Amino acid sequence: MFDSHSLTFRAILGPKGFETDRTIEIGPDGRIVRIIPGAPPYDGFIAIPGMTNAHSHVFQRALAGRGEAAYGEESFWTWREAMYRLANVITPEQLYAIACYTYAEMVCNGFTHVVEFHYLHHQSGGGRSSAMTDAVVTAAKDIGLPLTLLPVYYRTSGFDGAPASFEQQRFAHDSVEDFLLTLEAMSDVANGIAPHSLRAVPPEDLAPLVEGAEAILGESVPIHIHVSEQMREVLECREHFGRTPIELLGDMVPIGPRWNLVHATHATDAERTVIREADANVVLCPLTEAYLGDGIFRAHEHFHATGFAAIGSDCNVRVSPVDEVRQLEYGQRLRDQKRARLATEQGVGVPVWSWLVDGGRRAAGYGTAALSCGSRADLVVLDEEGPTICGQELEVALDAWIVGGDVRDIASVYVAGQRRVEKGVLNGEPDIKTAFAAAMRAIWSS
Repeated sequence: MFDSHSLTFRAILGPKGFETDRTIEIGPDGRIVRIIPGAPPYDGFIAIPGMTNAHSHVFQRALAGRGEAAYGEESFWTWREAMYRLANVITPEQLYAIACYTYAEMVCNGFTHVVEFHYLHHQSGGGRSSAMTDAVVTAAKDIGLPLTLLPVYYRTSGFDGAPASFEQQRFAHDSVEDFLLTLEAMSDVANGIAPHSLRAVPPEDLAPLVEGAEAILGESVPIHIHVSEQMREVLECREHFGRTPIELLGDMVPIGPRWNLVHATHATDAERTVIREADANVVLCPLTEAYLGDGIFRAHEHFHATGFAAIGSDCNVRVSPVDEVRQLEYGQRLRDQKRARLATEQGVGVPVWSWLVDGGRRAAGYGTAALSCGSRADLVVLDEEGPTICGQELEVALDAWIVGGDVRDIASVYVAGQRRVEKGVLNGEPDIKTAFAAAMRAIWSS
């Protein structure tokens, strides 16, 4: 708990767009008490809601640059081999160092909440252990980044139901019952569940998995699943079940507002309609989907049909919400050979940032989206002197940042009303970098 205080800005991004000359009053719990007219001196230029990182595999930050050489047919499926190598050598101490550095990157770049899709449950080679979970939870706490922790259920190595391979043992469970024992042991830190994918979860396990998780965590917890990310995944699912992954998922469980379909890259027009009618969320990771060659989700159609969506950094090869939003918009432009695909008469920045903030908070399972009374005071403050923003009118500043800006345009970042970042610097960052570098050297020299 902190003392009540207030912050005044030239403008804030509220539920209906920009509101000029506003003072945000923040209570001791870090939530917005009220928003009233303000006047100089200002605490910043433009305050926009912090972005939720709706999908992270934090350990994969150590994987950037691996698996890039082309030996024959390079693909996502060969990239996985490098990921398995990393997953099976990383120690809890190394994971803590990597998570601290990555979560610090998130806060510095404007992510103010992270949803961690956590599947490194076990010791290397298998065997239940809390050490890896403790490393992630402690890192988020030490950095000051609110965390939604999603323990992952992973059982099989493919749609044929074959058991998890040796390389997958660190995150595999033998049964739903086995996973629920892990979940119960983590119930004080877990906030939801994540059946990994229909490649890794037999369809018949879904219903008892959800029922068991609800008994432990409650009926309103968010549920996340990788689905229809790769075309090979879609084709193999059709081969084994005569259905696409999204169709199969809907056959096995009722999809509703707390379901988050991660990637959904190859969702058909009909499947996107089903997702929207169910009020389910899609979680897009545009940089990772480009990095892995997944494809491009039809966000233009989904956005203009008022579907829900969030963004995540997934494998964390690059950690930046504005880069994710830019990749999302530019991907639509490249696919359609047209400009401003996610824009409205307000431009691209206001509607798209607000859209993804709303979806992100749905994905995290908490709160309201916009800067409004009752919301947690998570703020990204844009710098009037930033290289992309300087000289721009208020109405253009956010558009300019989305299409061409970066962390240099961020003056400060607040989490729950407390300033965590000033001019790109987070407290303790040099030590964080040193520990991260040591962990990286140890991992890749082993």
